[in-house]
Amino acid sequence: MTDDLPPNPALLPAGLRDLLPPGAETEASAVEALMTVFAAHGYQRVKPPLMEFEDSLLAGSGTAVADQTFRLMDPDSQRMMGLRADTTPQIGRIAATRLAGAPRPLRLSYAGQCLRVRGSQLAPDRQVAQAGIELIGHDSPEADAETVLVAAEALASVGLTRVSFDLTLPMLVPSLLDDAGITGSDRIVLARALDRKDAAAVARHGGTLAPVLTDLLLAAGAADGALAALAEAKLPNMAGILARRVADTVAAIRAAVPALRLTVDPVEFRGFRYETGVSVTVYALGRHEELGRGGRYVCGDGEPATGLTLYPDAILRVAPARQARPRVFVPFGADRATVAGLRADGFATVAALVHADDETAEAKRMDCTHILRAAKAALLHIEG
Repeated sequence: MTDDLPPNPALLPAGLRDLLPPGAETEASAVEALMTVFAAHGYQRVKPPLMEFEDSLLAGSGTAVADQTFRLMDPDSQRMMGLRADTTPQIGRIAATRLAGAPRPLRLSYAGQCLRVRGSQLAPDRQVAQAGIELIGHDSPEADAETVLVAAEALASVGLTRVSFDLTLPMLVPSLLDDAGITGSDRIVLARALDRKDAAAVARHGGTLAPVLTDLLLAAGAADGALAALAEAKLPNMAGILARRVADTVAAIRAAVPALRLTVDPVEFRGFRYETGVSVTVYALGRHEELGRGGRYVCGDGEPATGLTLYPDAILRVAPARQARPRVFVPFGADRATVAGLRADGFATVAALVHADDETAEAKRMDCTHILRAAKAALLHIEG
């Protein structure tokens, strides 16, 4: 019987991975491009901690991600702490406490990592990068539209212009089911049928709601057709309010950017459970992976808010490749002012720490694309 081999130190838990050069720098530059757009629209950056006490992290909208939250005991305070699974609840806490007296509407932005208990089949990563915006203290279609428009501009800054914003109403179906008195197992079966887009099952289990739910189910797609179906349905009570709100939000978006691709799915209700109004999921055309998600929610003790979170990892998988910073090999003893000028021009300088017998070979070994020839202070492209 042989001894067990020692564990491979490069082996990581499922859903976690190292990001190596040049990928880590590419992600960082993409995040900063997104954040630059956010800042240009007046969104001020905040940086919440990675961990918080469990009772504050999971309060309010944080309850929606409780089952995705890692917990651990703080050896200092002897209180349970949680690692954030989503940043939005933390922004809500900051707005309701540290920035409670700040003028409204409050525009905040953030970027950072989140850790989740489990990934999904389409998104198996458990460590997820986020970069997003939150608009707090104003309830209007114009506010909902602003988050979409700013996100679209941010995506364009990293080369993604062929995107689609899918608008949904997570509270519409629950409102209709409440009004119709559908509860218990019937409600579960009908919700599953809607989730699977199974029109036949909706017709079987929808009761008096079956005709309108089937029409709305089949209307999902381009915004114009879905909005027409919502208007034709003449929905009552809260469902009617939501239908009018998404129509007004689409109008506000199109008034600013008429060509932006918008779809509406009236009966989609998946997502974080704290979303209460118009919600948004962002896709690249022809791809199923989410590039971002957001929507309206309640912040703190009832303050209206909306926001949108982008996922840089997913964005970089579909965005045009970002050009890596060119690397210049700098021979030992080169003029420091010349080298500083190269950095000012956007090059990364890789300085030799000793004299090299073959500087070109050394430049290639160090993955440089250029070499500085001290005598001429010129860059020569390295072939091969």
